[in-house]
Amino acid sequence: MEVNRIFDLLDRYAELCPDKNDALAGKDNGGWKKYSTSEWIDNCRHVSYGLMKLGIGKDDKIASITFNRPEWNFLDMGVQQIGAIHIPIYPTISDTDYAYILEHAEVKYVFVAGEEMYRRIKDIVANIPTIKDIYTFSDLYGTKHLDELIQLGKENPQPDELQIIKDSITPDDLVTIIYTSGTTGTPKGVMLTHDNIVSNFKAVSYIPPYGPEHRAMSFLPICHIYERMMNYAFMYLGLSMYYLANIGVVAESLREVHPHVFTTVPRLLEKVYDKILMKGRNLSGIKKMIFFWANNVGLRYEIGKEKRNPVYGLKLKIARKLVFSKWKAALGENLDIVVSGGAALQPRLNRIFWAVGLRILEGYGLTETSPVIAVSDFSPNGIKFGTVGPVLRGVQVKIADDGEILVKGPNVMKGYYKAPDLTKEVIDSDGWLHTGDVGLIEPEGQLRITDRKKVIFKTSFGKYIHPQILENAFKESPFIDQIMVIGENEPYPAALIVPDFNHLRSWCEVKGIPYTINAEMIAMPRIRARFQKEVTHYNQRFGKYERISKFEILDHEWGVETGQLSATLKLRRSHLMKTYASIISKAYSKSNGNNNKA
Repeated sequence: MEVNRIFDLLDRYAELCPDKNDALAGKDNGGWKKYSTSEWIDNCRHVSYGLMKLGIGKDDKIASITFNRPEWNFLDMGVQQIGAIHIPIYPTISDTDYAYILEHAEVKYVFVAGEEMYRRIKDIVANIPTIKDIYTFSDLYGTKHLDELIQLGKENPQPDELQIIKDSITPDDLVTIIYTSGTTGTPKGVMLTHDNIVSNFKAVSYIPPYGPEHRAMSFLPICHIYERMMNYAFMYLGLSMYYLANIGVVAESLREVHPHVFTTVPRLLEKVYDKILMKGRNLSGIKKMIFFWANNVGLRYEIGKEKRNPVYGLKLKIARKLVFSKWKAALGENLDIVVSGGAALQPRLNRIFWAVGLRILEGYGLTETSPVIAVSDFSPNGIKFGTVGPVLRGVQVKIADDGEILVKGPNVMKGYYKAPDLTKEVIDSDGWLHTGDVGLIEPEGQLRITDRKKVIFKTSFGKYIHPQILENAFKESPFIDQIMVIGENEPYPAALIVPDFNHLRSWCEVKGIPYTINAEMIAMPRIRARFQKEVTHYNQRFGKYERISKFEILDHEWGVETGQLSATLKLRRSHLMKTYASIISKAYSKSNGNNNKA
């Protein structure tokens, strides 16, 4: 079955997996609710019929605000099949952004997760004249439920009319608008066609060696194009899809489902590794010694090194048997590939997980490129730690004179919705999309991302600073959870540091320091001195003008809900600069003469 529109996946899946009983599955009241291939396809068709009965047609906008669940696919495919446009929205953005997106897109119906989201959105919706009603995915008294729409479709089938509509939809038709505010500014509506997304999932589908007998787990927000495209890619291969609405149940779900693959972001891999190290620190004697010996073996891993260096190969074999096998078992006995995207992955994490036996594939892209531009694969030179792999098949990349990465290909968006001027700012007259990222092509062909063009700054001495390179290095410290390097037009770089409070508690316990509250702990001279030691250590990797000269330690974590992180867990730098203006000023004040004061 040829797939040219996204909803063609339904027919392809029916061919690949006609009798599968877990095409889709979701965690429901502690158990797994599964849908067979036929149930999935029937529900998609009934959603289409129901929307048609409600008067929804081509180019009408339908919004969804929900965490990952199988039923999201019913709505998604049902909307696509009638030529309507799906507007998936993050469940964690501000009320102001909800109001802007729903009004700007002229949405007609909104589908929300359940009671909490319904209560939050109902007053906003009341002030948007285009919206006709709200449906919920979870059964909620007094509201309309997705099942009611499905039932409406069952009672009003229009198979001939639906087929006519489907036949009229072309690969170049708009299928979705994804609003992204990135790390600054008003949300922008990225217009993506069927061909944008189909070309992308076809281009990555050759990488994982999987088929209908394999399972994938989905817990990153499916409203984001990264998880959504990979969702389609796994469906294209016939995998069973298991969805989690709550990221807190990932560990137990891995042991229940034993997936072969999932997608993630570096921050989650960092958290997994930090928890593993914390367990190691709680060991004693010979067990602790073996644990950290194995860890050091893993941190020296290179692709194929065990074959080229027999001594290292023997060490790795012992480390896997004694230590890494336990790490891997905790992540599910079948887990083989983890796809990492959304931000730069520290090379040490790549090395350690490959040594464990988990193949990490790092990729790079933008919402505007549907999203993948480059991704690691298993071809010769397909993986090089510190890079995002070769440029994707069918996509062109060139590096501008100032180092900016430019992209052209079938994955590049149509433009920003209702914003032709903004579109012209990023897509030039020759069709090249300006990514805003700075990078280079390695001699072997891999793409290396070095920084964001707008993030790079000059000190008052005229020295260029690449903050993300510094930040990625300092985040290797177990004491540092988040860090933002600052210093534009200042004499030297400084930093805001968010401690890894779990590690800090563990360290305090080992050192016999009673832990009270975060604010009191970071004020202790001994703890400040420990952070100074970390800063001094990682500063050694950089030139004198690049080194962090002063830093401030914060007593709270940064989060999406509180606005410091974007929905893809990137730093919202302009927001952070405003929020911590007084603290930043303190870092550069003449009275703060001691580098480790906060």
